[in-house]
Amino acid sequence: MLTAIKVLHTVVWAFFAAAIVALPFLAVQGAFGWAAILSVLILVECGVLLANGWRCPMTDLAAKYTADRSPNFDIYMPKWLAVHNKTIFGTLFLLNEAIVVVEWLRRR
Repeated sequence: MLTAIKVLHTVVWAFFAAAIVALPFLAVQGAFGWAAILSVLILVECGVLLANGWRCPMTDLAAKYTADRSPNFDIYMPKWLAVHNKTIFGTLFLLNEAIVVVEWLRRR
């Protein structure tokens, strides 16, 4: 069961990481509708994390199946990335949202 949780957690994380990275590319292409959809999905995920004490609910689920509490026990990613994940992708999200807003204002 732990393996299934780790795979699902990794897939969900990869989706959101890709969505964050895609934002400025969508903005440059003028695909603001898609940028808005991804932004809302990312913000909903942030709300889920906030409601769960800044922890992914899948982390809590994975914890039921192992005593391991290393930073990446619940997901397939390097330990250094698991440690800094929220800082890295939170910063990227804010920067990329700024790019989306600037591009949107520029094209108005």
